[in-house]
Amino acid sequence: MIDFLGSSLTVVSVIFSVVVFALFVRRLLGVRMGLLRTIVAAFIAGTLGPAVLEWILPAPEVGQDPLTLGLYVALLSGFVVIMAMAILVIIEALVPDGSLPGPLELWRSGRTRLSRTRRYLHILRVLAKHGLSRFLRGRVHRGVRTAPERRDLARSLRRALEDGGVTFVKLGQQLSTRRDLLPVEFTTELAALQDDAPPVPWDRVRRVLESELGRDIADVFESIDPEPLAAASVAQVHAARLLDGSEVVVKAQRPGISTEVERDLDIIARLARTLAARTEWGATFGLPGLVDGFSDALAEELDFTIESGNMLSVATALRAEGTAGVRVPIPRTDLCTPRVLVMERMAGIPLGAAEERLAALGAERRREVADTLLHVVIEQLLTSGIFHVDLHPGNLLVEADGTLAMLDLGSVGRLGSVTRANVGRLVAALGSGDSLAATDALLELVDRPEHVDERGLEQEIGIIILRFTTAGSTDGAAAFGALFRLVATQRLGIRPEVAAVFRAVATLEGTVTSIDPGYDLLGATRAAGASRIARELTPDAVRASVTHELATALPILRRLPRRADRLADAAEHGRLSLGVRLLADPRDRRFVTGLWHLALLALLGATAGLMSVVLFAVGPGPLVTPEIGVYHVLGSTLLCISVILVLRVLIVIFRRETDEG
Repeated sequence: MIDFLGSSLTVVSVIFSVVVFALFVRRLLGVRMGLLRTIVAAFIAGTLGPAVLEWILPAPEVGQDPLTLGLYVALLSGFVVIMAMAILVIIEALVPDGSLPGPLELWRSGRTRLSRTRRYLHILRVLAKHGLSRFLRGRVHRGVRTAPERRDLARSLRRALEDGGVTFVKLGQQLSTRRDLLPVEFTTELAALQDDAPPVPWDRVRRVLESELGRDIADVFESIDPEPLAAASVAQVHAARLLDGSEVVVKAQRPGISTEVERDLDIIARLARTLAARTEWGATFGLPGLVDGFSDALAEELDFTIESGNMLSVATALRAEGTAGVRVPIPRTDLCTPRVLVMERMAGIPLGAAEERLAALGAERRREVADTLLHVVIEQLLTSGIFHVDLHPGNLLVEADGTLAMLDLGSVGRLGSVTRANVGRLVAALGSGDSLAATDALLELVDRPEHVDERGLEQEIGIIILRFTTAGSTDGAAAFGALFRLVATQRLGIRPEVAAVFRAVATLEGTVTSIDPGYDLLGATRAAGASRIARELTPDAVRASVTHELATALPILRRLPRRADRLADAAEHGRLSLGVRLLADPRDRRFVTGLWHLALLALLGATAGLMSVVLFAVGPGPLVTPEIGVYHVLGSTLLCISVILVLRVLIVIFRRETDEG
């Protein structure tokens, strides 16, 4: 028992000593290092240091005088400390701190990595099955230059995305609206992607509802239909009645869908970065940025509280505009959670199945409904700044009197005031046929490359405007498609919010045609642009605009005469000077200070090293012991200081290179 306690105390004391020594080494090094690697370096140095030093300088005999033994112990301590610091510097150079996961993190991520690997293999099998694996490598593939070849490839891509699962189907649906990136054969084929899915059994849906609401569904709903109204890949919808008698719709997220989407988004992001680095087409399309925007949109779609807030925002904007022909279901916010959405039930039927109802309205009423929808979308884009991105026929309900109801506001676009103003300028310029103003507005909406052929861009936009202004021209898809292709060929980077505008306009083309097959979208757009210009030029609008600008500029104007007088007086008396504060930015001061500290440490280390060499050369000097002189002691001390200072400089250099990389 005593031997066991003695052994345990020995082990504990050794561990304690190693940890304390490791903390001392980390403090002396001046950079915060991982505790595990510091303990490993301290243990290696403490184990091998005495043997290495004895090989360089034999240890004194046991009978030596205490001063000699003390000096050797001090030298051994300094040598072990320097050896531990050197090991840390080498480890930092080879394996930077934070580049490898810790043991606990590695253990936790093991199952995730295994699941991701299986998913990778499944995706690769799907790509190989549909003949798409050749596009994961190489440069330009000349087998897709003709329209039939592109249609075959687009068909294979659509099938592969369908086999890939919900995340890839959503990605394909978003790509179907990017006419600025993909040829028309691809956008047409990808538009056929269906988001249907087999319904989830009611028992599982019930568990989701009770888990999210925190109570039995009988305490919330008077009744709820176990048969879903619709089932999609992300959620399914059930009709229900609340205890107060209100008819509502309950949207419940599929169990486990968030984990699946999160894993697939990580895989898609990794694939995008790899393809952008290794293939020409991946770099041309800017896949990483495209995937980042898609990931953000899909993350919003999976959080039903965001959709609830979007509904309230859009409904408020519609009330402010006084629009009576378009409605948005009002959510019951007290019953909405990230995975459950409860909203009022609308009485209409989906636009895609409402041909008989629309026919009963008559041609004039159908045109009015289409005009109302176009007016609402334009007002959302140019006034409120929050708009429905994916307003396809499946997301609109038609009531008996022609009133429309917007559904599925999980993903909406948001435009700031500057972007809204530029979009308005673009619409107005297209409506008036001003190619110069349209070019300026377009360049304000996109990310300009270093060199832009503005004259050529203006000529191309002028040609596109002819499609808007030519009498009888009604091919809106061709006109907007030409604008998208122009943006792509000019290498103009499209920001996500601007891409959402293009997506909304492209989707609106098919939607208004479903309402009124003969609807002249181009003519209506021209009229909307002209109407907006006329509205901005009314006396009240001009007066409001001038008042706003004056209110903004008035404080500056009031101070301007006094400042001009001061400048004139200073110039007259020769006191006018220009003062520039160097290093006014704290980041600049920190940078210069850091450089100065590194240079000072390097200078002190080099000086200490040179002095130690000189002392060893002129030694031994006055003897401290029969074999050791004062110069040897001082030289050894200065050598230790020199090595420590140089190691501090090196560790900072390695750490900075790692952070910048």
